[in-house]
Amino acid sequence: MKLWLLGFGFFGINTIWPLYNAYVPIFLKSFGLSSFVVGGYMTIDNILALVLSPYVGALSDQTVTRLGKRKPYILIGAPLAALFFFLIPTFWTKHNFLAVTFSIIIMNFAMALFRSPLIALMPDTTPSQFRSQANGIINFMGGLGAMLAYLSGRLLYETSPVLPFFVGSVLLLLSNTLVILFVKEPAFKAVKSELSVKETFKKSHAELLENLKEVVLSKEKSLLFMLVSVFIWFTGFNALETFFTSYAKFYLKLPEQIATGMLGVLSLAFMLFAVPAGYIGARIGRKRSIILGLIITAACLFTGTLVASKISGEAIVKPFLVLFIVGGTGWALTNVNSLPMVLDMAPERKLGGYTGLYYFASMLANIVSPPLTGLIMDIFGYKVLFNFSAIFVVCASIIMILVKGGDAVRRI
Repeated sequence: MKLWLLGFGFFGINTIWPLYNAYVPIFLKSFGLSSFVVGGYMTIDNILALVLSPYVGALSDQTVTRLGKRKPYILIGAPLAALFFFLIPTFWTKHNFLAVTFSIIIMNFAMALFRSPLIALMPDTTPSQFRSQANGIINFMGGLGAMLAYLSGRLLYETSPVLPFFVGSVLLLLSNTLVILFVKEPAFKAVKSELSVKETFKKSHAELLENLKEVVLSKEKSLLFMLVSVFIWFTGFNALETFFTSYAKFYLKLPEQIATGMLGVLSLAFMLFAVPAGYIGARIGRKRSIILGLIITAACLFTGTLVASKISGEAIVKPFLVLFIVGGTGWALTNVNSLPMVLDMAPERKLGGYTGLYYFASMLANIVSPPLTGLIMDIFGYKVLFNFSAIFVVCASIIMILVKGGDAVRRI
């Protein structure tokens, strides 16, 4: 029960981001911004996460209060994020560009403030032997939140553009209130770290660079190829995730709320196929599963471009739903098996550090992708979105062919 309650924190976070990614680019575009500038706005969350998360995580490690180490950050960050998330569409309806920009920045800052402490609650409260099960529950709850946001956000948006943001803010508050009230942190003694928070922050980034240098200079390049492939396929997928609602509205001539519902189907397919994807990876090998998943995803993207060139308007919804269902299974095959593959290629003593490399590669992709995609669409138009995304996915699959190892083996 405790794990399910903790999962509500991730449920709340994942009701926010799908709505943010679906509608904020549309809001920003209405102010006459180029797609490149819109993409720049959409990297703010990843930049803040990359810069602030290690610092906040280190700070929470040294925090001692009656509530615990992590909860004070949730108590500050979640309400602040909820408030400014709600204010984004509120100010947009008043055509106040500066207020929208301010709300976006503060909302992203607040999310970065409590995300790391919330994630740290899982290992804090869960014994080591149960953490895989706990991670599965947390990811399921996060996927459920994303699916509900996409599917219900469409209906709410039809009533008012402000309404899905209001409901998302309320769910973020309620879900994190459950965490505060019912997830009990273990008692920690107030032991002062030998390093200051600033020194801890520097040390965490120094270790990341050291591990990255070790991977780049290693004679065996498989792990480097793997991380490059991760970066490339996340660059491609983030392009679709960030700009699909804009693509649907301005190129396919679909209302943005219908596009959001279509993304919900993609999220649902991914969630339902996540567990089978793990079993398939164990059966045929992770590398083969990842390449198969990338090929399926790329095929769906190229087919999407072909379909969009022949059909537009609401007639395109059903073919795209089929493509999104198939593409969601391919995306699950790729993502479910990728982190375990990286970890099985890493030295036992550096599993944590190499986990950081994996997330660094994916987060860096999420910083690079939106402005790059926006620039390409400014030059060639929205019609190139699916082909642009597909080319990156194909390149990732080619690089994956060079990867050796990474399937479960007994290491000495």
